[in-house]
Amino acid sequence: MTASRITRGLGRMTMMFGCLFFAIGAVINGFAENVLMLIIGRVLLDFGIGFANQSVPVYLSEIAPFKYGEALNIMFQLSITIGILVANLLNYFTAKIEGGWGWRLSLGGAVVPGLVFFLGCFFLTDSPNSLLERDKFEEAKVRLQKIRGIDNVEEEFNDFAKASEAAKLVQNPWREILTRKYRPQLIFAILIPLFQQLTGMNVFVFYAPVLFKSMGFGNNASLMSALITSIVNFCATLVSIASR
Repeated sequence: MTASRITRGLGRMTMMFGCLFFAIGAVINGFAENVLMLIIGRVLLDFGIGFANQSVPVYLSEIAPFKYGEALNIMFQLSITIGILVANLLNYFTAKIEGGWGWRLSLGGAVVPGLVFFLGCFFLTDSPNSLLERDKFEEAKVRLQKIRGIDNVEEEFNDFAKASEAAKLVQNPWREILTRKYRPQLIFAILIPLFQQLTGMNVFVFYAPVLFKSMGFGNNASLMSALITSIVNFCATLVSIASR
């Protein structure tokens, strides 16, 4: 709800905010002493995920050459499935730690990808589109030349500039998106994630161990079942990439 406005004003800084939220939330969860701390940590994690999910695909689309844009966004999805697989793998092994503190390592360990992502953001540059949104025309052109590795970027830069000017003319974007012109895109943007949610896949992704345990599986069997599910999810993502 808030990340898009912050992205428009601050550009890639939104990703850094997401990393910090994620890292802080992971630390709070790792050292949690009560349910309230777990809830606060989880809320911060969700803010981090929300900021990253909003800004990273947009950044990839804006920074990549046209022919590679879709491929990079598919790699973003692949990275998510790899993360789910690694998380379930860690859950399986940390559950075997004697003393019952393995869950702290499992939850707190999420700080590692958060910090890696945060440090990586220092090596990223603002996209030309983002700079144009903030009226930094000369800097945007220089940045585009650096990204493309050539001096002659007039045609692409002019396309970016026209698109930016057209976007600024929209007075009420929420009302504009409801017009007939954008209705097909709006319907697809709603129905695609809706049907993905209705499959119940998120229940398996987030609560697989609890789900399998409620079906009568033991602790180890529940975690193994969750691991198998994430492996299938990863393999299915590879099939989807290959089909492109």
